[in-house]
Amino acid sequence: MTAEEADSSRSTHIDSAQLRRVSAGSLIGTAIEWYDYFIYGLIAALAFNELFFPTFDPAVGTIVAFLSFAIGFLARPVGSLVFGHLGDRIGRRNTLIATVLVMGISSGAIGLLPTYNTIGVWAPILLVVLRIIEGMSVGGEWGGAVLMVVEHAPPEKRAFYGAMPQYGSPIGNLGSSGIVAVVTLLPHDQFIAWGWRVPFLLSFLLMAIALYIRFKVDETPQFRKIVQEDRTVKVPFSMCSEPVGVACSSACAPASSEARRSIC
Repeated sequence: MTAEEADSSRSTHIDSAQLRRVSAGSLIGTAIEWYDYFIYGLIAALAFNELFFPTFDPAVGTIVAFLSFAIGFLARPVGSLVFGHLGDRIGRRNTLIATVLVMGISSGAIGLLPTYNTIGVWAPILLVVLRIIEGMSVGGEWGGAVLMVVEHAPPEKRAFYGAMPQYGSPIGNLGSSGIVAVVTLLPHDQFIAWGWRVPFLLSFLLMAIALYIRFKVDETPQFRKIVQEDRTVKVPFSMCSEPVGVACSSACAPASSEARRSIC
């Protein structure tokens, strides 16, 4: 075996303990991201018409609150492009750390946001801006978490481990529903005064947990190999024009040919 082959073998060696950490970290990190994401929808249904859209009829205010929730879904494709680019430039690990930071800070900031009665029209404007940031973060998180696990997994188990982040969505949904169920036990006036903020403020704690997990995870072998061979590109998205498998070319992510081969 040549020195180059030995280096390649070491760079793609599969550490089972690391793989377990990566899969658990992707599952937990994604669950926390979806917790933050779903909390918004629940509180929007219960309180945002009074807190941020009080000038509308209550029913119309609730519809407007749901529209602000929907904006997050529109932002997700933009987030996938932005964080997909970063994932191929600065690494999957660093990008997933960034998505957790962005989601945790934006969700926690909603819990600190003054209401319409305090700062007027700036309250709903800031709420929508933070919601857009949340949506972008989730757009980068899910694809990045899947890629992180897949690039650590052995070829014959990539489908199994690649499904792990998907379980984060129902876990986050159940967690957010449970927390909201607890705070809605408060009298209505207390819930409107401060109780609705608690689920959002918990995002800061969950962000710290997710960051601790993400910092314990190594960069993927495929990306390390790309860096070692100096095969990173300045604009990874431009490589979407290369012929690849249908599933990968339709998503255009990840952009690097090495990463796409690991999935396709």
